[in-house]
Amino acid sequence: MDAIEMIKERRSVRKFKNEKVSRETMKEIIELSRWAPSWGNFQVARYTLVDNDDIIKQIGEKAVHGFGYNIKTLQNAQSVAVLSFVKGKSGKLYADDYATSKGSVWEVFDAGIACQTFCLAAHAKGIGTCIFGVIDDKTISEIVNLPEEETVAALIVYGYEEGEHAAPTPRMEVEEIARFV
Repeated sequence: MDAIEMIKERRSVRKFKNEKVSRETMKEIIELSRWAPSWGNFQVARYTLVDNDDIIKQIGEKAVHGFGYNIKTLQNAQSVAVLSFVKGKSGKLYADDYATSKGSVWEVFDAGIACQTFCLAAHAKGIGTCIFGVIDDKTISEIVNLPEEETVAALIVYGYEEGEHAAPTPRMEVEEIARFV
């Protein structure tokens, strides 16, 4: 599968087979994900892979703000990746000074690059993913016992897709989203 095909075919998957993805396959996905670019090559992204049903249930009950789509997806999920990042590195030009007006927000940008890389790597391996943004990051941190220097960026539910791959949703035309100056 080439990069253009991967970009066009990857979809958010919310229905998964009752089959766990092997830890070996997930190590291969993380191996690919670690190549995501980051500010100063600090490589701040971290992946906590949860395949324990009780912990996934806790996340669904306590850490998605009661959001129905996320609860329903987690009820059938076999695995969840907690994507976190190490705080206080991305965006800094010098040890104590941020290089842009974005300040520490750049950490989220690096996490986003890592998240997309993870999802594309998973897709290349035949694994479906869905990124959750409606989350309670502090509760998730407590549930999975994240180190204090990390914060949760997103949840990524992953697994083998159940049923047919979703058709692409319409996209805006290039002229609607791009401008040349």
